[in-house]
Amino acid sequence: MNTRDAASHGTFHLAWSRPSGALTLRDWLAHLARTGRVATIDRPVALEHELAAIARRLDGTQAAFFTQPGGHDVPVVSGFMSRRAWIAEAMGVAEADLLARFRDAAGQPLASQEIPRAEAACQQVVHTSGIDLHALLPIPTHSEHDNGPYLTAGLVIARNPRTGVQNVSINRIQVHGPDRMAILLLPRHLHAFQKTAEEAGEALDVAIAIGVDPLTMLASQAISPIDSDELEIAGALHGAPLPVVRCVSHGVNVPAFAEIVIEGRILPNVREPEGPFGEFPKYYSAREAREVIEVTAVTHREKPIFHTIVPAEMEHLLLGAIPREASLLAHLQRSHPGVKDVHLSVGGVCRYHLWVQFDKKREGEAKNVILCAFGAHYDIKQVVVVDTDVDVHDPAEIEWAVATRFQADRDLVVIEGAQGSPLDPSTTVGQPEDAPPHLQGVSAKMGLDATRPVVYASHVFTRVRIPGQDTVDLDALVAADNTAFDAYLDGAHG
Repeated sequence: MNTRDAASHGTFHLAWSRPSGALTLRDWLAHLARTGRVATIDRPVALEHELAAIARRLDGTQAAFFTQPGGHDVPVVSGFMSRRAWIAEAMGVAEADLLARFRDAAGQPLASQEIPRAEAACQQVVHTSGIDLHALLPIPTHSEHDNGPYLTAGLVIARNPRTGVQNVSINRIQVHGPDRMAILLLPRHLHAFQKTAEEAGEALDVAIAIGVDPLTMLASQAISPIDSDELEIAGALHGAPLPVVRCVSHGVNVPAFAEIVIEGRILPNVREPEGPFGEFPKYYSAREAREVIEVTAVTHREKPIFHTIVPAEMEHLLLGAIPREASLLAHLQRSHPGVKDVHLSVGGVCRYHLWVQFDKKREGEAKNVILCAFGAHYDIKQVVVVDTDVDVHDPAEIEWAVATRFQADRDLVVIEGAQGSPLDPSTTVGQPEDAPPHLQGVSAKMGLDATRPVVYASHVFTRVRIPGQDTVDLDALVAADNTAFDAYLDGAHG
């Protein structure tokens, strides 16, 4: 272990207009604490289930900060991104402008700024030998049937072996031993990098950055082309290049002000069992042979904070939802300018059910929007298209539109045998437990055109409204107490 003097390494600030001014996790947490949104659990808490249970109860109301997790000196935080409004606040925009801001950043990335190691907070303490992840870090076991402790909030960063361009993703990682982990690789960019390296008989260098600011976390989930570095999208969200530093054991660049970085390599032609694990659909994924990471170094701040995401709760769901919504909105608007807003519903685990607000001008357009949405991301299983008078962020509004504007024999679109999410348990029905990858995730898709006709007779599809219902000033009209009411009743009984 090598510890160097950190006296000169205070919090690094860039000049941007966010309410928290936060380029680091601890800046953001300080802002939340000042506004009553951090709950400190200042007593010993078990890493197996108890920590996750407490964080789940606080989900969406306060971030949970555990000072004594499992006997460790390193505290654990969870839930600091568990509301849309908080994420918009971190961006410095109104909640209604959240998707547009993310879309703009994804379209105009800023190259990262590599800084010297002496200035990188994430390398204040360096471990390169005798590594024991269980001793160094408070890694929780979350759900009842999880097969051990998992990293759930680490940004996995790797370089394309062909081009050298980095990719960032969040993958579930089961910690098997002191310096060995199994990682789930879905058929996306990191998996492509690993396959390229493996075909050449080489390991793939990776870094896992734990404890970054909310905008860098969000950027990691951008739906972008294979040679797009999500750290550059993080820079665009911050309004300035993101400071990065080169790892101590290989050439991957990581956020310089992360709390903790685990460095390693994905071994070629090595697989070990991983799972079961409680995933975002609120079901367990199966135990299967997965790729293996061999840890080569661990670096961290002098007093680091460990971040864990409780699976299937709002922090997990929103991290996936907002970048997907921004990408879906941009994709749909390219072909259908009448699309005004989109929403991945919480009931659809912020992945499978998409609600689209659309200004329909011609009959049949809504079905085209449905088909376009299915082609935009394979996770999408159900699409509901509604008119501009329907709030796509309100489940009751969507249900009302389906109840009054949809007829199944006329407005239903069903597509059989399409690629869906391999983590959707309903796609496994009728498949053997050991189904090969090319048979996993085969799904039917359903679209509902819940728009009213472009032309309709009289007021048959006119929504009932009372003039003034949205503008009446209740604060000015409603009495502060019931004195007048009580006086009337007293008089009536006199």
